[in-house]
Amino acid sequence: MIRVWDPFVRTFHWALAASFAVAWLSSENAEGLHNAAGYVAGALVALRVVWGFVGPGYARFAQFVRSPETVIDYLRAIKDLSERRYIGHNPAGGAMIVVLLAAMAATAISGWLLTTDAFWGSTALQRVHSLLAHGVLALVAVHLGGVALASLRHHENLVRAMVVGVKRGAGPSDVV
Repeated sequence: MIRVWDPFVRTFHWALAASFAVAWLSSENAEGLHNAAGYVAGALVALRVVWGFVGPGYARFAQFVRSPETVIDYLRAIKDLSERRYIGHNPAGGAMIVVLLAAMAATAISGWLLTTDAFWGSTALQRVHSLLAHGVLALVAVHLGGVALASLRHHENLVRAMVVGVKRGAGPSDVV
């Protein structure tokens, strides 16, 4: 076994999932809780961006953010059932992290703007905020599908790995 996900990445991951769930579930009837969960999500995203530059190897953006061509090639390999196993995030997972962080940040920022004098009561911004939140929910569904697919294809429990921080060591054809 090899340590892949450090305590910050694991705590961040589950705290962001929880804050989004709380914000989503409280959006209609608990404004204070909704706002607090949104602020937590926004702060977590900001911390993760910093950690993406200063954290340990597998947490760094340089380790898992790949070119669009590499991501497309990886998605084609999945379709052909020939994708390689990655010890860190695979190219599709890395792209999903970037998109989820950006979408979550945009959702948090648009929510915060709705509390300011300049945008208080703006139905246009409320629609944007709602669309962003629904977009994050759709991205989460795709993320969960990708985790399930990779777990099945590579015979490892990626959810467990994000809880305990370790994965099976690299084999001869795995990408470190």
